[in-house]
Amino acid sequence: MLLHLKQVFTPDEVQGARQLLGEAAPWVDGRTSAGGQAQGFKHNQQLAQGSEVSHQLQAQVRAALGRDPLFFSAALPRRIFNPLFNRYGGDTNFYGAHIDGAVLHSQNPAQWVRSDLSCTLFLSEPGEYDGGELVIQESLGERRIKLPAGDMIMYPASTVHQVAPVTRGARIASFFWVESMVRGTEQRQMLFDMDMALLKLRAEVGEKHPSMVQLTGTYHNLLRLWADV
Repeated sequence: MLLHLKQVFTPDEVQGARQLLGEAAPWVDGRTSAGGQAQGFKHNQQLAQGSEVSHQLQAQVRAALGRDPLFFSAALPRRIFNPLFNRYGGDTNFYGAHIDGAVLHSQNPAQWVRSDLSCTLFLSEPGEYDGGELVIQESLGERRIKLPAGDMIMYPASTVHQVAPVTRGARIASFFWVESMVRGTEQRQMLFDMDMALLKLRAEVGEKHPSMVQLTGTYHNLLRLWADV
C-alpha cells in the first residue's frame, strides 16, 4: 500500500514546525541513527532526538496522526516509532537506496517497533528545493514522490527506497515507522478497501440499513481475526 495523506499538518502547523527547525535547532549527523548497512548510504542531517525541540515536534506529529481517520484506517497502528526529523541540502544532501530495519528501538516512548509501514511528512514546499524526491522501487518501476508541505506519504517499509540528491535549497521532513495491528500487507489492504467502501455505502443507504449492519459486522470480524493487540 502506498498512500498519499493530504494536510496531515495544517499550514499553521507547518509554519510553526519550520520556525522550530530553523538554524538554531540542534542538527546532528544523520548517520548516528543509521544501521551498519545504511551508514554508507546516508548523508543528511537529523534533529537531535533528546532535544526539547524534538520532543515538542514529536507531540505535534502524534496529535496530527490521532485526528486523521484515513491514517488510522490504512495503518491500523499498534505502535508508532517516535517521529524523527531530517534535513537534506548542501554537503549532506542524499540517502542512497536501502531498506529500513525490520525492528527498531524508539526512544520516546522507549519501545521496540516492527516497521510495517514507513511514513514521510513533508515540511518543505516542492518549490523550495530541487531534487530530493523520495524514490520508491516498485515491481513496475520506480515512483518518485515530492509532496506539498503538510502532506504525508505512507508505504511498505519492506521496499527499497532512497532520497534523491538535493541540488538547490533544503528539504525538511519528519519520518517514522508504524507497527500495525494487522501484520499482513494483503489483509491490511483488504480492510482499508472495505472501510472506504463502507464509508461510501453509509452515505448512500444510511447507518441502519440491514446490509450496512451486516457488512460493518463482517469488517470487524475480519479485523478481530487478523489483529494483534
